Amino acid sequence: MRALVIAAHLFLGVGWLGAMSYSLFMVQPKAARYFASDDEAHEDFLTTLAHGARWKVVGLIAALAATGVLLTVLATDRDAGWWAGVAAKSALLLAASGVFWWVSWRAWPARVFALPAERARWRRRFRVAALTMLGCGGLAAFLGVLITPR
Repeated sequence: MRALVIAAHLFLGVGWLGAMSYSLFMVQPKAARYFASDDEAHEDFLTTLAHGARWKVVGLIAALAATGVLLTVLATDRDAGWWAGVAAKSALLLAASGVFWWVSWRAWPARVFALPAERARWRRRFRVAALTMLGCGGLAAFLGVLITPR
């Protein structure tokens, strides 16, 4: 049972990190080059690409948290260092979730109604948010490796 929960937790985390990395380092730069001469089409493409993803990511975050809680319940070696790692991983998930909340419910609506002159600034803010979420997720994955009993 524990191995199944570990696998689920890993696949969820890797899926989220992989999707963010692919979007940030492949899709976004190529879209910028492809739509370099048509900013309106570029923004329409990015909006279409993001449409409907919000609730899928909310579900992914919930499943990641649920498998993390289950791993905590199933753990047998719970020393102070392990609890510190769990607390740090939890804080990182909360931080990434907070950034995701800001992007989804505050920044996207503002970006959709932004003036064309404001789009570059919004794209930079989204890049910083994506790098922040990626950093939180990567650090949480690293901590998970450190605290997993051998």
